Amino acid sequence: MTQDTNKSNTKHSKINTKIVNAGRSAKWTQGVVNPSVTRASTVVFDTVAEMNSAVANRHNQTMVYGRRGTTTSFAFSDAMTELEGGAGCALYPSGTAAITNAILAFVEQGDHILMVDTTYEPTRDYCEKILTKMGVTTTYYDPLIGAGIEALIQDNTRLVFLESPGSITMEVQDVPTISAIAHKHDCIVMLDNTWGAGVNFRPFEYGVDVSVQAATKYIVGHSDVMLGTATAVEKYWPQLRDYSYLMGQCTSPDDLYLALRGIRTLGVRLKQHQQSAIKVAEWLQQRPEVGKILHPAFESCPGHEFFKRDFEGSNGLFSFVLNCGNKAALTAFLDGLHHFKMGYSWGGFESLILGITNVNAIRSATTFDCEFPLIRLHVGLEDVEDLIDDLAQGFERFNQVLSQA
Repeated sequence: MTQDTNKSNTKHSKINTKIVNAGRSAKWTQGVVNPSVTRASTVVFDTVAEMNSAVANRHNQTMVYGRRGTTTSFAFSDAMTELEGGAGCALYPSGTAAITNAILAFVEQGDHILMVDTTYEPTRDYCEKILTKMGVTTTYYDPLIGAGIEALIQDNTRLVFLESPGSITMEVQDVPTISAIAHKHDCIVMLDNTWGAGVNFRPFEYGVDVSVQAATKYIVGHSDVMLGTATAVEKYWPQLRDYSYLMGQCTSPDDLYLALRGIRTLGVRLKQHQQSAIKVAEWLQQRPEVGKILHPAFESCPGHEFFKRDFEGSNGLFSFVLNCGNKAALTAFLDGLHHFKMGYSWGGFESLILGITNVNAIRSATTFDCEFPLIRLHVGLEDVEDLIDDLAQGFERFNQVLSQA
């Protein structure tokens, strides 16, 4: 007899056991270890009664039409729901699609939203270029506002959006305080939980209603799939599910299979990313060129106290601010690196680096104290000694340019 590994079996399991078993119900695996890749558009039925039954049960993970989901997408949705702890998970072809469609599922003309000032840049562009056309207004707020969020809530405020930590400057938000105040005013709380990955931060335990992730990053973990998720509590799941379907959102079963494979190693990957990133950050902290470490696990990071209180771990993404330098020196630092590749995104097995000379160009409600360049690192799974050596050579080039200025 095939043992069914389902939600009831894993609900009270510890996180690594959940990671291994999430989404592996026997109805999806059919007696093998991994769910199969089901590629389908049309689903055919033998009788009218069979077709009518499928349509009647379309919200209960029944195959009706490919866009509504296949066994592969149902397995991945279950896995994400079990990891984050919500009532259901909607799937999207990218993290940006997850953010924009999740917001759109809950706002309408005349609504107002509160958006954290450190939000992912495409989210800001969406608010300013798309939502404004629909008659939805946005107010940006300080990520460290805490209880002060109440002063910004208007009669028509529908949604409060958080991203914790912030993508560049890494401020950690007081999620439970903001959530409690938002709920007092009947506002939906939506969080970009990509950094927490559903493992290091448990959103629904802190008052979040909808948790969004760019599964492209740590869930997939191998920089080869674009994917987004939005997991919701029971109150908001039906609306999120239905509106996402109506907006045509669907995902490739092949991509979902790779994401399911990525989930199985999520716990061990995050631990290694965390261990290596902390070693790199500690080394950087001793460098004379570095002014501040922006890693949530370090006291120098804004909101560190909330990280200590609410998070169960960290990962490979953090930033640091230089206390000297210019664009030419920064370019010399970046151009000669071997192990840290320049590129957008993060969360894969490889190390990445991004240099930013004007952090405040993508903020409007707050000003970040950053006279000199900021560098964001994603520390991958390479040997940490090689990564440190790479950065050390970068500083040699950096200082050589400065000495010639």
